[in-house]
Amino acid sequence: MSGFHTCARWTPRGSARETPHKVTLTKQELQQLILNAKEELKDREHENEEAAEGTQEPGEGSGLPASDADTPEGREEEKEQEEGDRDSLAEYDLDEYDEEEGGVNFGDSLGGLTVYASNEDDPYVTLKDTDQYEEEDFKIKPSDNLIVAGKVEKDCSILEIFVYNQEEQSLYVHHDLLLPAYPLCVEWLNFDPDPGRPVGNHAAVGNMTPVIDVWNLDVVDSLEPVFSLGSETSKKKKRKGAESGHEGHSDAVLDLSWNRHIRTVLASASADDTVILWDMSERKAVTCLTGHTDKVQTLHWHPFEAQTLLSGSFDKSVVLYDCRDPKESRRSWKFSGEVERVVWNHFSPCNFLASTDDGFVYCLDARTEKPLFTLKAHNGEVTGLELSSQIKGCLVTSSSDKHVKIWDILGNKPSLIHSRDMKMGVVFCAACCPDAPFTYTFGGQKGGLRTWDVSSISAVNAAFGSRERLQMTAPWNSPAAMTASCNVTDFAMES
Repeated sequence: MSGFHTCARWTPRGSARETPHKVTLTKQELQQLILNAKEELKDREHENEEAAEGTQEPGEGSGLPASDADTPEGREEEKEQEEGDRDSLAEYDLDEYDEEEGGVNFGDSLGGLTVYASNEDDPYVTLKDTDQYEEEDFKIKPSDNLIVAGKVEKDCSILEIFVYNQEEQSLYVHHDLLLPAYPLCVEWLNFDPDPGRPVGNHAAVGNMTPVIDVWNLDVVDSLEPVFSLGSETSKKKKRKGAESGHEGHSDAVLDLSWNRHIRTVLASASADDTVILWDMSERKAVTCLTGHTDKVQTLHWHPFEAQTLLSGSFDKSVVLYDCRDPKESRRSWKFSGEVERVVWNHFSPCNFLASTDDGFVYCLDARTEKPLFTLKAHNGEVTGLELSSQIKGCLVTSSSDKHVKIWDILGNKPSLIHSRDMKMGVVFCAACCPDAPFTYTFGGQKGGLRTWDVSSISAVNAAFGSRERLQMTAPWNSPAAMTASCNVTDFAMES
């Protein structure tokens, strides 16, 4: 099994360093990291033991009912199961395996092989030196995009950094980072914690813990994040029944959204039913939004209004916050199912889209109550909801029904352009390239991370090929955004 990708995000061209920095550790630094990791594991084990203390019933973990675990009948059943396992192995006669006659002496088959001292002498090796090619792949070209993807493989959680080049039609893993927990969401940040650096190339990762880790994508072989938001102690406080303040979340982080106008602000949605706004320069939570009554699954900052935030929840509602006064200035909408994804329409700034777990996609004007259209898009939950970065009306959806569909929603009259079974099992995520408006990436149960240039479909070309490409200027490059990033204290500070 190659593992599966749970989340993915593109980075714009030119955002990464040409030559990423490689981490080199001294022997003393490595030993210290190992010691720190051991201490952290001991602390976590101690916390888990405290949480489980007094909750385990007699016989729990034995696979038998509590009433049977310590009885003679229960012990006899376990003994019979062990004997059955031994009997099932007896037919293979493993004790006499090495004594069988007629075995193959594998050394005989190697006698005629020729061994060369180097690749230069071997006539069958046409690629004599791979160092040059490895160095070329290590460098990031101005025409490269990065794709940051969370991957789970058995018990291992990884953040993979892919390099995609549209001109060369190439996609490969540049490097990866070992994550401490199962990744649920990832967000790219054009932010650097160093005040002397105006821009950065970082990724914030939410996982099954209350902690958000921020990693530097320009550093290879990094063993720990640049900084983290929140802590495991928040979860412990909730377990003990204490009231949570602005320390952070107390449950898994399900989604993240970076404010592209106030660059130090990151919003996070959590299974603890709250949305938290973080000041990354101070590395602390400044506002806790409590407009939902169940897990908050998705959220998205407005593309042009720094104060406007949208969130969707398991309580079947979407809440719109004015974060200057989030208690008083908010409104909500109810839907037919749990809200999976929300996204603002950057071509029609008053409109947003929401998808649900019963397969529907809704388009709404934030100024009105009724939807502009309701679309039965899939037969399962709509896990991906992505508008093209530059082509007006082009919407791509993905679902647990294993399909990806391309829609034309121009004029609020949705029509299906193309549907494809991706052969990936459940499709968990979808993301559109900011520089190539027809190129999307998808993560699913199998088949690895995939990119798809949907313009290769004739029906897509017929529907969208003649439409004007509308490219938005990155807001963080403007002087106003640079000034705003320094004034996070003027943002909403009340919960």
